[in-house]
Formats: sequence, C-alpha cells, structure tokens
Amino acid sequence: MYFGSSDGNVYALEAATGAVKWKFKTGDVVLSSPALADGTLFIGSWDTYLYALDATSGAEKWRFETGEGHEIYNQVGIQGSPAVADGIVYFGCRIPTSTRSLRLPEKQRWVFNNKGSWVINSPAIRDDKVFFATSDTGLVHALNAKSGAVIFTVDFNHWTMFSSPAIAGNMLYLGSHQGKLLAIDLTTQKLAWSFKTDASRKNGPAFADEKGGPNYAATFGDGFYDDIISGMQKMFSLGAILSSPSVSGDTILCGSADGNLYAIM
Repeated sequence: MYFGSSDGNVYALEAATGAVKWKFKTGDVVLSSPALADGTLFIGSWDTYLYALDATSGAEKWRFETGEGHEIYNQVGIQGSPAVADGIVYFGCRIPTSTRSLRLPEKQRWVFNNKGSWVINSPAIRDDKVFFATSDTGLVHALNAKSGAVIFTVDFNHWTMFSSPAIAGNMLYLGSHQGKLLAIDLTTQKLAWSFKTDASRKNGPAFADEKGGPNYAATFGDGFYDDIISGMQKMFSLGAILSSPSVSGDTILCGSADGNLYAIM
C-alpha cells in the first residue's frame, strides 16, 4: 500500500499488517496519489517535483522539477495523480504550463500551456489520447499522447473542475464545482448530457451570471482573503463534485459536497 501525506512523506505499508516498509521525505505536502508501473512509484509533491521511487525500497530513481509561476507565486506543486502508458508518464500541475509528458526515465517529451489555469485532476489515457480538465477556465482537453497537440476541447464556461475524468465505453465522465456530473461523447466530441445534484438544482441559479458561467463578482466580492474563503463556501453549496466518478456496468457513482452519493443510470 502506497500513499502520500500532508507531513511531506510518501509511505509504503505492509497491506496485511499496516507496518511501515519505507517512507520517503519530499520538500512539501503530498496530495497526489501514486501511480505504479514496472516496479516504479510515480508521485508529485507541492515542492514542485515529480518523483520516481523504487517501489520495493523507496529509493529515489529520479526527480523532475516543474518550476514556479513567477507572475502569481501561488502556482506551484503537483496535486493530481500521474498516469503511465507505453513508457511515458503524464501529469498536470499548478503552474501556467501545467500539463506534461515525460519519456522515462525523466526526459520531457512535451508540455501543454494552460495559460495560467491549474490542472488539479489526474489525466486519463485512451487510444493514444490524454484527457484532462483545467481548474478555473473550465476546459476539458483531449490531446495527442505522443505530441501534445490538441484534438478537441469542450468549454464549460469557466466552472471550476477538480474532478478527474473516468472513461467507460465511448463516454468520458467528470464532475464540476457547478454541482454537475458531465458526460462527454468521445465520438461526437461534445457534451452528451449532464446531471445536476440536488444542491445544484436548488442553489445553481443564484450563482450563475447572464451567460451561464459562475458569477464571481457576487460570490467572491472584492477578492480579498476573507471574501475568497466565504466565496468557496458559497460555491460548495452548489454540491460540487470534486472526486472522480466511478463506473460500474450501466451505473455511474459520484459523491457531492451536498452530502449525497449519487447513482446515475
């Protein structure tokens, strides 16, 4: 069992007993979940590094520095889990050029510029394509896995997305802070349908502007710290879907900040 911790460590535990096999210290909190491939554990930290660790011993094989956003200085670190396919690791981070592809062991293959928007979620890989969502710009991108070229983009009008995409069949599912579960048809490359949480149905109209996007002025006020904290609490009253949905047969399961677990068929 492998996991990261807010104490800055990555831990490996014996699954049967919970005994610590090893721990590895990074330079900041570790909110990323690890990806395991061919005996190597890949995990990101808020210290701006993606780490490759030996899964048996915890020894560092290599690290890759993503850098910082020098215009804002709060855009650092890796929060989502990496994805590994065909000897390449893909991950997003909280800097302006924030979606990356590394050919193992650590040579950068391409980087995709999200123009200042964080990538909080974990990418999904299917048929040589990388799928991920941006945070505050509310875009879902499909990129060519080998080159990083854009295949298509679906725009959700600046509604924040922290949820990671899940793919089943020809559909991609993910949640948004609007309190919606979104279903994108990968064949038509368009939104097929959306499901609103109970809180989104009740409170959604009060938080939307005239174009259907988030009304940041009414929600966050002047944008000072207290206004931002209050604004985020207000946004959560929409029943934000922060985690990745899970698909089982014909049923999609997702949790919501309104306290409900939804099963959608």
